[in-house]
Amino acid sequence: MSSQVRLRLLPRARCLFDEPIKVKVEGLRSRQVVTMRARLTDDKGVVFSSSATYRADGSGEVDLNRDPSLGGTYVGVEPMGLLWSMRAQKSHKKFQKATSLKPQLVNFSVHEGEGRILAEETNERILIGDGVSRVPVQEGNISGVLFTPPGGGLFPAVLDILTFKSETRASLLANKGFVVLAISLVEGKFESFEHYPRFHLDHFKEAIDFLKQQPKVDSKGVGIIAKSKGADIALSLATFVPGIKAAVSINGCSANVGIPLYYKKQQILSPLQYDFSKLITSESGTNIVKYIFEDPLAEKNKGSLIPIEQAKTHLLLAAGEDDHNFDSKRYMDQMVERLKRHGKENFESVSYPGAGHLLQPPYKPFCPSCAHGLFPFIGSWGGEPKAHAAAEVHLWKKIQEFFRTHLSCDAAQTKAKL
Repeated sequence: MSSQVRLRLLPRARCLFDEPIKVKVEGLRSRQVVTMRARLTDDKGVVFSSSATYRADGSGEVDLNRDPSLGGTYVGVEPMGLLWSMRAQKSHKKFQKATSLKPQLVNFSVHEGEGRILAEETNERILIGDGVSRVPVQEGNISGVLFTPPGGGLFPAVLDILTFKSETRASLLANKGFVVLAISLVEGKFESFEHYPRFHLDHFKEAIDFLKQQPKVDSKGVGIIAKSKGADIALSLATFVPGIKAAVSINGCSANVGIPLYYKKQQILSPLQYDFSKLITSESGTNIVKYIFEDPLAEKNKGSLIPIEQAKTHLLLAAGEDDHNFDSKRYMDQMVERLKRHGKENFESVSYPGAGHLLQPPYKPFCPSCAHGLFPFIGSWGGEPKAHAAAEVHLWKKIQEFFRTHLSCDAAQTKAKL
């Protein structure tokens, strides 16, 4: 490494996972061309990396907030491009951060052309800020992890329903002043819809009641957030179960997908059926699922439609317009039309051109394909990396504002400090 060259991560090398950083290089030759690289290893041991070519200014500096990448895994001025453009060294792998206990370490380095390292620095991206508690929960039918902000409370509460096991979203919301219980859609590995004769809203209501009973929680009402199949469960909870004040549906369906839904020992929604003959498989082995599902508005499927006009909950509906898993924009438009037809104003909707299915908290490596999770094959998720990354930044801020607005509690403004 060159003693003249310095790589700086500002305002500090340690930050929350969802915080942007400024990457600067100093001490280069005037107009020197260098390669910037980033590299990390996820919880499953999969290595992700990115690279970009930059030209220093007349003072020998590179500033990723100002200067364009001339080539590499992204081009143009993209301050966080080295993070979202990372690619897995193995095909069809999704970045996995299953637990929040350990920070994600990202190595940034600057190279002379494609050669020797001139400088490097490690970015420590933490998921739990100082004072946030993490407690595993095994109680009744509840199996999950409870995150609680520091301080005396009272705090608003959110139930995070997961299709892919991850504590990232829940732990980051706790840093923002929310008590969050993260639970999986199903326990263990989800093999296929056929293995589950029915879902019970009662199990999720049990988790909601548990949240309300926590000593630091404002018990007047809770929020729910979920994506994909979990989103139609969230919308069904908002419709049929009282005490839910705000629900976020990300790339969800307007109907109950795949599995009969029960509440209080009675079936309340039939399943929206699907036809695998309409699956589109690429030469690389990825599968586009969105076309296999029947039309929710067809007469025979009316029993699967979620009657969200009955919900007294505030709703935030979000859709990626390039989703390969669900026809999410169309489903969202169906729900918006239904709500408007019934004179409802308790909702917001937002869609993102170029965004795919896996809309998550920002600054993760973009994932085009990986094991599906609900079906036994490799799923194609859609999305264009740059547009998808921008959508994640916007949606993450919107989710926080939405919950702060509708989960009325002064402590919602509390933020844990590093």
